[in-house]
Amino acid sequence: MSSILIVDDEPSICWALEKALSEDGHEVNTTATAEDALQLITESVPDVVVMDVRLPGMDGLTALKELQRQIGKTPVIIITAFGDLDTAVQAINRGAFEYLTKPFDLDQAINVIQKAIAAGGSVTSADKTTSEESLENHLLIGSSPAMQAIYRDIAIVAERDVPVLITGESGTGKELVAAAIHRYSKRANGPFVPVCIPAMSESVLESELFGHTRGAFTGATEKRSGLIKAADGGTAFFDEIGDITIPTQVKLLRVIESRAVTPVGGDDPLISDFRLLAATNRDLDSMVADGTFRKDLYFRLNVYQIMIPPLRERPEDIPLLADHFMKRIDPAGKVYLGKAASKELLSRPWLGNVRELRNTIEHAVIVTRSGEISADAFAAPMSITDSISKPSTSLGQSVRNWIQSQIDDHTSDGEIANLFDRFQSESESVLISEALSLTHGNRQEAAKILGIHRQTLREKIRRYQLNVSELP
Repeated sequence: MSSILIVDDEPSICWALEKALSEDGHEVNTTATAEDALQLITESVPDVVVMDVRLPGMDGLTALKELQRQIGKTPVIIITAFGDLDTAVQAINRGAFEYLTKPFDLDQAINVIQKAIAAGGSVTSADKTTSEESLENHLLIGSSPAMQAIYRDIAIVAERDVPVLITGESGTGKELVAAAIHRYSKRANGPFVPVCIPAMSESVLESELFGHTRGAFTGATEKRSGLIKAADGGTAFFDEIGDITIPTQVKLLRVIESRAVTPVGGDDPLISDFRLLAATNRDLDSMVADGTFRKDLYFRLNVYQIMIPPLRERPEDIPLLADHFMKRIDPAGKVYLGKAASKELLSRPWLGNVRELRNTIEHAVIVTRSGEISADAFAAPMSITDSISKPSTSLGQSVRNWIQSQIDDHTSDGEIANLFDRFQSESESVLISEALSLTHGNRQEAAKILGIHRQTLREKIRRYQLNVSELP
């Protein structure tokens, strides 16, 4: 079987891993310091090294480079109880096989070790150093398992020059994740160009993205390169990509595939070498299903997906975030959170996520000025109605998008027929299902909401074969 070296100053970790691996027939050696580990590998080269980051004396990340110098491509698994984004990126970029955070599930750790054994010498060392510049304005904060998973995702995908789709509710920090991916990528020295789709009206969106020539439209007195061209050599981040209309989606897909941007009113394309990161708080799978988002563009964007969970699902990050926001607005430390205030923060649902927490803390610091922040200093929590944003795509625009998708799907055969009947069938069945869902299957109430006779509703339920008993 294989030989495994465990480097950790926690006896319980060493004991648990040694026992589990020995039972599987592996030869296991343990040590508490990196210096001892470097001595042991001169006597016998292990097949896998499992090493903690924080060790007495030399730390694990420093030892990683020396280990690789002596044992080449032998897989090294880094484990730590103090994970953050920079640690994750350094571990992966310096050639670690995997990055685990304590407390970890023993079966999970054994599974990773087994994968490392199977990989053997195929692991390559990136040996990539990272900048130590301040990230005060682009800081991802959190120690929860969910945030540790995000750090790992960023570390893995950052140097791979592929599109990344970042999903999550509004206020979770999608742009921060995008900025972190750019910072740790090969394009870090290039521009990071955020594009806020909802902030642009449909009439100017294409001009802002692709640029325009002089005289292309009224008011175009000078030519403009556009945001995608501005991202040449760097990263373009499209926030709320789900708000782009079907016609613009078609043009964007063409740009992604060809890297050629044709300005509005122009004929000559401009080449832009950019990496695309996109974010959305919408369900793109459902949008693809109902024809409001192109399937081919979705597949092109969704090469790697990072999902950011809402703040309410990672409450252990709330104290860290609150402390960070408090120090930003009160660097002198004149105020502090009282016990009641801390308890109040943990009890709130945070429907606005990290953005709402930041606003709440900043408001409390302003009204308190000095001393202990009480729970009364917090603004009222966001209500459910506040958290539900008005759809940016109107019904009329959704219908136009659906029609365009039907046309696109039939461009090859040139046949498109029965458009009215198909639209009525698809839209009417959805309308009836939603009305029945709202009334929990009460047909009389559903008919009243729809403004039709109960008998008419019964006939439509039969026509569309709707199962009322399965409605929520």
